[in-house]
Amino acid sequence: MAQIQRMTKQRQAVLAALQGRNEFRSAQQVHSDLVSEGESVSLATVYRNLQILEESGQVDTVRAADGEVMYRLCEDTGHHHHLVCTDCGHTEEVDLSAIEPLLAIVSEKKGFDLTGHELELFGLCPRCK
Repeated sequence: MAQIQRMTKQRQAVLAALQGRNEFRSAQQVHSDLVSEGESVSLATVYRNLQILEESGQVDTVRAADGEVMYRLCEDTGHHHHLVCTDCGHTEEVDLSAIEPLLAIVSEKKGFDLTGHELELFGLCPRCK
């Protein structure tokens, strides 16, 4: 079980920087937003707080095509997937529950005990295509 972390001023600022956004943001983007708002916070502190927020389930992550981890507050705190625009970053949560039984069949067929998976869909949103 994850250790409960207290809500520091920096962590509150990182959460506030993610609120109201519908796209995933890099730690560098969050840091830049905070600095432009007058917050005195290091990039290392932003990374550390984003990791804590992810571990606590308050922030979702996806790995961009270039490997960079991106962060976002999500309404759905359970297991879910995203459709992410590769141009503007607009993100929609999508229900892919129909694929879950297929994943179990595939892993069982190969002799695996499935412990988790990550599935994100990338493309162009209606505005960018």
